[in-house]
Amino acid sequence: MGTPIQRDAARVVLVDPGDRVLLFRYQLPSPWSGDGWLTPGGGIEPGETPVQAAVRELREETGHRLTCAQLGSPVATQSGRWAVAGTNYASVNWFFFARTRVNSLDLSGQEASERSGLLGCRWWSLADVRQTDKVVLPVGLADLTARLLYGDPLPELVRLPWR
Repeated sequence: MGTPIQRDAARVVLVDPGDRVLLFRYQLPSPWSGDGWLTPGGGIEPGETPVQAAVRELREETGHRLTCAQLGSPVATQSGRWAVAGTNYASVNWFFFARTRVNSLDLSGQEASERSGLLGCRWWSLADVRQTDKVVLPVGLADLTARLLYGDPLPELVRLPWR
């Protein structure tokens, strides 16, 4: 097992008017190795800041358009390792929070590989996230989202577990 390839990502905890969070279902890499639900987002491209990547990924994956100023600073981070087809990666994931006035989605901006791998998408209530037996990433999403929704101030960047 050689040195992993660094592939950092920016993800958005997007909440609709009903306080439901948007999640996409994909086949997850090792160490999860099964299907699971993720917040919108993806890899940070060379030269991009995490917030720039989050804005781009949100637009591409959902059709929702925000500026860097509207998205603001990250609210949480996590780091860990994963593998796909024998290639090992290390990642730092940066999480941002945004509310939307509508729960419509435009998936047409997704790359072909994203569309072909997408197994589903839906808006989840926090109760559903807490009660499901499905894998939902990041770990701790329901508690983090509740804090953000109901005014519990985050004194610093929240560190979420990888698994």
